[in-house]
Amino acid sequence: MSPRIRSFPALLFGILCAFLSCKVHAAAPHILYIVADDLGWKDVGFHGAEEIKTPNLDKLAAEGARLERFYVQPMCTPTRAALMTGRYPFRYGLQTIVIPSKGTYGLATDEYTLPQTLKDAGYSTAMIGKWHLGHADQKYWPRQRGFDYHYGAVLGEIDYFTHSAHDVLDWQRDNKPVKEEGYVTQLLGKDAVKLIGGHDASKPLFLYLAFTAPHAPYQAPKEYLDRYKNIADETKRAYAGQITCMDDEIGKVLEALDKKGMRKDTLIVFHGDNGGTRDAAMTGESKVKTVPCDNGPLKAGKGTLYEGGTRVPAFANWPGHIQAGEVKQVMHVVDMLPTLAEVAGASTAKSKPLDGIDVWPAIAEGKPSGRDEVVYNVEPFRAAIRQGDWKLVWRNMLPSSVELFNLAEDPNETTNLADKQPEKVKVLQARAEQLAKESVKPLFMETAMQAVFSGIFGPAPIPTDENPATAEP
Repeated sequence: MSPRIRSFPALLFGILCAFLSCKVHAAAPHILYIVADDLGWKDVGFHGAEEIKTPNLDKLAAEGARLERFYVQPMCTPTRAALMTGRYPFRYGLQTIVIPSKGTYGLATDEYTLPQTLKDAGYSTAMIGKWHLGHADQKYWPRQRGFDYHYGAVLGEIDYFTHSAHDVLDWQRDNKPVKEEGYVTQLLGKDAVKLIGGHDASKPLFLYLAFTAPHAPYQAPKEYLDRYKNIADETKRAYAGQITCMDDEIGKVLEALDKKGMRKDTLIVFHGDNGGTRDAAMTGESKVKTVPCDNGPLKAGKGTLYEGGTRVPAFANWPGHIQAGEVKQVMHVVDMLPTLAEVAGASTAKSKPLDGIDVWPAIAEGKPSGRDEVVYNVEPFRAAIRQGDWKLVWRNMLPSSVELFNLAEDPNETTNLADKQPEKVKVLQARAEQLAKESVKPLFMETAMQAVFSGIFGPAPIPTDENPATAEP
């Protein structure tokens, strides 16, 4: 046989391997997806925190891809919904505010979720932490939405020591209430360590670890308050303690992965759920003395459509698969479902039309993400959209306002260029109108109006001789 003929099979094999390497990864990785709650942009070491210590997060960020243009929704429920569906929340009514304590609605049950998608691909799926996508009916709960296991809270805000909200216990394990002592962040970390220790490493694991920290109420164990005795403000001291406690628990989870021999095969994603709170009214249902979050140079914070409300600390880390360094490519939390599905070899065919795109090349190698547009939100009373470097923030409730920023030249949104770029404003407003027509009515507003109407309509309080309480003096 001639050398040319003998080399042909090898050549063919090489071409085939090269083709396959472009399409699939060597093996589906374990996925540890960590979300922090109301974390300020600058309240981590890798963004320059001066007092708060986060060594475990800093090491992961330094050894992985720091996603410096990672966007989420301006509040908790919408971001978590976008992550679970790969679709913007205005498509199913979760775009406005969050699901309140008395809210009876949740993430639409006809939305196909990230854990369902990964489970179809052979993953074990577990959620430890805060859900906040529906609590009044168990059909909305994590176990009913694709998770094999859930431990934690289904509401948006609970006491860190009593595990309750408004004197109602919100601490569950697999749909059953759990009464136990302990600080929430430490309990979540401990459970994650236990779950990893008992996992069969030959089967891919998707662990969604959603901390309640550092959301209000601002509470921390004494040992963490003592670490920050140098911080005079008691709210800031507790907030710092919350973040460092979370970082410590993440460190323990990493140790568990190492001990199990899973670390090198685990993709870790971390980000906040919205910008840090800069307005006391946005901290939640707890009363706070001061607002402790620091978003650095970014404008405003949680609840707003500015960068401070929607750009969050984020990174991805997978040894040997992700280049270390800063990634400035634009990406949004809706991109995570299709991206993780691609990495996992999972199909998104059961999902409704996705708003997210696969941004793995940007995460792993810093290549262009392919995302030119970001929809910060579309609501009946406001919208914000970015196309390229141009961002429109449009409030149409009277008195209305129109703001246009060039984020390449003005990332901190200091100069409104709307008057100088009227055509660009028209283009972005037209896009907002188009998306508004595709929107589902916000479930929060619908519920709020029903509550108002039920409270103000009924028997009229007309005074009589027997009951003159409402008569004029």
